[in-house]
Amino acid sequence: MTNQGAKSAERSDRDGAPTGRKYDLSERTAKFGETVIRFARGVRLDPVTSPLVRQLVRAATSVGANYCEADEAGSGKEFYYRISVCNREARETKHWLRMIGAACQTQKDAARCLWKEANELNLIFSAIFRKRKPAR
Repeated sequence: MTNQGAKSAERSDRDGAPTGRKYDLSERTAKFGETVIRFARGVRLDPVTSPLVRQLVRAATSVGANYCEADEAGSGKEFYYRISVCNREARETKHWLRMIGAACQTQKDAARCLWKEANELNLIFSAIFRKRKPAR
């Protein structure tokens, strides 16, 4: 069961009219993971930041990996579970970005920008999670 509706959807403006642009959530989560990796390479590592960076990279790249798994889910229940993992990992990514911003003041603005994208992903996965409950 492939969930094509969540994978690629038509964007619309504020009035609901299609803009002609499409977004691919799989591509968006992959780009997010790549951007976080580049950000992490720019953080000066020390005893405080090293574990934060490791956790950040794990959580941020897990969002895309779990979305790919959700997209190829064999059942509604598996899809629902994978989307819930995406949601949790996006929320965890926000936490690690906040901690890195506190630990490394020179990266605070970049962390804030990434936090905003992680928050948007969190909101998207929360909406999918709420709308798509498995049949019991």
